[in-house]
Amino acid sequence: MPYLTAASDIKAVIAQFSQAKILWVDTEIADYKSNPRLSLIQVLADSTDATGDATFLLDVLDKPELAKDFINKIMVNPNIEKVLHNASYDIRFLGNDDAQNVTCTLQMARKIPAYFLPLPNRQLKTLIETLCGIGYVDKSEQSGDWAKRPLTQKQLEYAKMDAVYLARVHRRLLEILEECYPDPATENLTALGEKYQEIESRWKPLDSEIAEVKERFKAGMLAQNLKDSSYFQLSSSITMKVDFMTLARLTQTEGIELNFPVTLTKEIQKQLGKLIAYPYLEVEDIASWRLNSNLQQRRKSTKKIAPQPETEDFTALGQRYKEILPEWKLLDSEVEHLKERIKKAMLVQNKSNTPDFKLSSSSILKVDFASLAKLALSVGVELDFMVTLTQYIQKRLGEAINKIDVQIEYITSWRMTAKSVEDEDEEIPF
Repeated sequence: MPYLTAASDIKAVIAQFSQAKILWVDTEIADYKSNPRLSLIQVLADSTDATGDATFLLDVLDKPELAKDFINKIMVNPNIEKVLHNASYDIRFLGNDDAQNVTCTLQMARKIPAYFLPLPNRQLKTLIETLCGIGYVDKSEQSGDWAKRPLTQKQLEYAKMDAVYLARVHRRLLEILEECYPDPATENLTALGEKYQEIESRWKPLDSEIAEVKERFKAGMLAQNLKDSSYFQLSSSITMKVDFMTLARLTQTEGIELNFPVTLTKEIQKQLGKLIAYPYLEVEDIASWRLNSNLQQRRKSTKKIAPQPETEDFTALGQRYKEILPEWKLLDSEVEHLKERIKKAMLVQNKSNTPDFKLSSSSILKVDFASLAKLALSVGVELDFMVTLTQYIQKRLGEAINKIDVQIEYITSWRMTAKSVEDEDEEIPF
């Protein structure tokens, strides 16, 4: 476990790792709640290491030049696969959007259906203990003081083993993913179809009831002016939208480059007319495949006469939701998994119909915003549609967003989040 603090040693190791094909990377963040700063970068190049002796601990606390060197030589290098858990958090400190060839074990775990791998959550600790046969992993140091120097021996031991555990989890996830997603060319579509119909017959009534209970909860909480209950929270979000031509003129005037895909709806295609054939537009035609069951069975609705939203009994409704949720989750994950396998197999085996399923395709046309804006402004065509101002667009516009002299449209939507049922997909900062 080389623990490196000298800049020359850290740079030498970074240069060494820049020749690797794959690295398992972890970080420790100082003051992550108040003033998050990169404290340690843990790097492992040998996935067979079981002791942590091959883990390099790079102490980069308040040494931005060293972190930048790691980013430039490792994180943005497309030839090196970087494996991290909950990578979206770590790369905030390791290159953000510039990071390339990043594999996230959290996302890998999410691809595994719940029925195939039933877990209470997908935190690294849970994956280690469940997949690697380790009875207990002490994670108490994850919230330790990583801004304090010197680091304790316990902190160093914890840091080195996290990289080891990450490599072991990654290896097991690869094995499990290969097992639950067989080669589509060899899939038995008849057997898959029969299995799907059997699972769907149990899933559909539960799916219908889950949807009904959630809708009643939402309607009841809105009617009773509640944003919080024993089982759910209601939260509002705001979406900002602006007219396409306004955004196009703003980016031209301010010299701002925006690159994001715009879906060419039938209405936009109609407005463009023959201009859609302009070569530099580079319209991308994306085939979208949809799987439909050929055996649509009529099922009795589980929907009962519901009380008025103003008089809903949230306790009874919540208990019913909690009661049916576990079985629904397992069946829902199996239904989605089977559909994905069937769709891939039908595409690979070049079949549009089976006794159980029909595969249909549709086209989605997309074009880059910058190209479309350039065309519209150069030929003087007024395209009339709204663009949602995503966080990416807002960040790129910066202060220039205040120069838009048309009213931005604020749309309030409601999202219902379960409170009492553990969310296995919750991302945590360590």
